[in-house]
Amino acid sequence: MLGIACDPLQHTSMYERGSDDSEDSDGEGGLGNVSRVIIRPPGQSGKAKRGHLCFDAAFETGNLGKAELVGEFEYDLFLRPDTCNPRFRFWFNFTVDNVKQDQRVLFHIVNISKSRNLFSSGLTPLVKSSSRPKWQRLSKRQVFFYRSAMHQGHYVLSFAFIFDKEEDVYQFALAWPYSYSRLQSYLNVIDARQGSDKRFTRCVLVKSLQNRNVDLLTIDHVTAKQRSTNRLDRSFIRVIVVLCRTHSSEAPASHVCQGLIEFLVGNHPIAAVLRDNFVFKIVPMVNPDGVFLGNNRCNLMGQDMNRNWHIGSEFTQPELHAVKGMLKELDNSDTYQIDFVIDLHANSSMHGCFIYGNTYEDVYRYERHLVFPRLFASNAPDYVADHTMFNADERKAGSMRRFSCERLSDTVNAYTLEVSMAGHYLKDGKTISLYNEDGYYRVGRNLARTLLQYYRFINILPMPIVTEVRSKRRGRNRHAHHSRSRSKTRYEVKPRPKTPRCHAPIAYTNLSICYDSGGGGGSSDEGGFSPARPLAPGSSCFSGYRNYRRAATASCSAHPGHDQYSPFALGALKTGSDHGGGVGGSKGKRSAAVTIEVPLPVNVPPKPYLSIIDLNQLTRGSLKLKSNSFDAADRR
Repeated sequence: MLGIACDPLQHTSMYERGSDDSEDSDGEGGLGNVSRVIIRPPGQSGKAKRGHLCFDAAFETGNLGKAELVGEFEYDLFLRPDTCNPRFRFWFNFTVDNVKQDQRVLFHIVNISKSRNLFSSGLTPLVKSSSRPKWQRLSKRQVFFYRSAMHQGHYVLSFAFIFDKEEDVYQFALAWPYSYSRLQSYLNVIDARQGSDKRFTRCVLVKSLQNRNVDLLTIDHVTAKQRSTNRLDRSFIRVIVVLCRTHSSEAPASHVCQGLIEFLVGNHPIAAVLRDNFVFKIVPMVNPDGVFLGNNRCNLMGQDMNRNWHIGSEFTQPELHAVKGMLKELDNSDTYQIDFVIDLHANSSMHGCFIYGNTYEDVYRYERHLVFPRLFASNAPDYVADHTMFNADERKAGSMRRFSCERLSDTVNAYTLEVSMAGHYLKDGKTISLYNEDGYYRVGRNLARTLLQYYRFINILPMPIVTEVRSKRRGRNRHAHHSRSRSKTRYEVKPRPKTPRCHAPIAYTNLSICYDSGGGGGSSDEGGFSPARPLAPGSSCFSGYRNYRRAATASCSAHPGHDQYSPFALGALKTGSDHGGGVGGSKGKRSAAVTIEVPLPVNVPPKPYLSIIDLNQLTRGSLKLKSNSFDAADRR
């Protein structure tokens, strides 16, 4: 059924061979795609043995036209061109089974039509198997892109691979496939999930030539009061139109579109603001027939739809005709105004995401046209401004952005948003980070954020108040802290063990106040430090500054001659006694010889300074030597 997404690796019945099935398995079907083609070595016939590879591309989005064995383990693969157009050959998607364990192969894709690509700059094919359903890129060491003299000078893509499981079915593709069935399944899921709260409506815009649906999603919560406005009052409803998958092989664009849809129908506050003020018209797959057939660019009729917007007819390209009718109806309406027409594409020759725009003779319109790409560059870290281009090339006259700027009103901004099939540059500008599905979804979310920023920039939406922004940030921080406090993993906080504490081995013994006076004041030979003073009885060098003061006081009372400012020395000066005498001698001379009082000289002490040992400049040996010098001074 068309509404159910099917994985080609799950079609196990297609690969189960019966006893009499091998002779009839070499046919081709599916509009030129190989269908269960078994490649046998020359000279062998009959039932296929293990190791005779079986190629298949007869499934949705599949593309492989022919496979040939050219060596013991080398295969030449030929891509099927687009239907009714042999010009385009780049997309491939095929499966391989009936392999032997640890079988080594070398595949050569020999008829690629696009020589300017990223295979030499990080782009490699994707592979998955039935036991490992997640897509993985091949290593760059296994992929080679070169011009081959054996293939008439054509460019050849070669990649080596080792099959490690015999029971698996392996699938190779250029990029993450996004089929028509997958889109239908996704739309059915989100339609059933929204319930009574209708955040979008889904309708069939038109049927394709092969009777497939071209869906149109309308996302908005615009009230009935707003819909009653008209263009004369300049209170019309603004419309953003997003188109995707005009080229069938550009599957990454569908991932970007899905990321945009998920964001807009989600619960994010930005999505709620956008839904309440604007109308989104999204066509997620403009070319469903080409996607289903596995074409590279064209539809069923072999026409490049992104070059025929100006001449598309109702009979050959009904999808383009229906989209143009919708755009003209919105553009001529008195209630709606189209602000944006954004066409999503994937690029196979440049890295990152970037925008193509138009040029206008009106300077003001052109300046307004430059605003959105600059805002998008500030929101998307993978945006490459060097690849952004604005032109009015006549060869692109049939593209969507050129058609929109020429046939619609002057208020319309039409862009082509391109995203690379490979990856984007990191901040250093040299390292390439390859995209995955989540990376493409992020580009779609950045697109929605840029739309909100744009309408705030042109004063259509009010700017948030600073207090509101701060309160929201505080609320997020509280919620984040609350979630961390309720972590499932509980860690027991053990009490800190009680350890004995002792003073540092070097305290204030090496800290002294020096007075460089003229009389009796000696200086130490230990690098300019003052001589150590004896400690008080019962104290140690680890007792700190308090015991040091006690020791200094005790030494002064025992030996007053060592301090020229002690009361005993001052009394000796009054009596004319000898300054160096003891206590008893000064008392004896006081009663004998004093007849005239001599005026006392005023001695002003010099400014004290502190001498400190810098422990950062001392090694263990010098620190020990310094401690020994202090002990020696104490003994003296």
